Amino acid sequence: MAEKHSNRVIAENRKARHDYFVLETIECGIELVGTEVKSMRAGTVNLKDSWCSIDDGEMFVKQMHVSPYEKGNIFNRDPMRERKLLLHKREIMRLFGMVKQQGLTLIPLSLYFKGSNVKVALGLCKGKQLHDKRDDMAKREAGREIERALKERNH
Repeated sequence: MAEKHSNRVIAENRKARHDYFVLETIECGIELVGTEVKSMRAGTVNLKDSWCSIDDGEMFVKQMHVSPYEKGNIFNRDPMRERKLLLHKREIMRLFGMVKQQGLTLIPLSLYFKGSNVKVALGLCKGKQLHDKRDDMAKREAGREIERALKERNH
């Protein structure tokens, strides 16, 4: 019988969806130490300015801040250290090709528990220009106005 995994979100990078067009999302694992996992269970993670790079055929997440675990003493690691992402080699090479040829960026969108494992939702993203951001805000505001008008009309 299949196990049911609950996906409990630890942290989300809301700024990424504002600054980038997300073309594709990829789920991958992350290499952590025990005190980092305990700190993540407490929800002390910041993905705001984090990004991913590919070095020597391995993928790393950079600038992800995991606060030190309060009861971790000497086992705590540097909060801003590079953490290795776990993907198949061919997936890494495919993403590397897309990043190099098309000028795209790999951004961690969210961090969540899948069962007892920590997973990262990576976004293959293209940067937005200022006018794109304004267009998104205008569409969002128009949607709100339509919702308000429908709500008043129905009541």
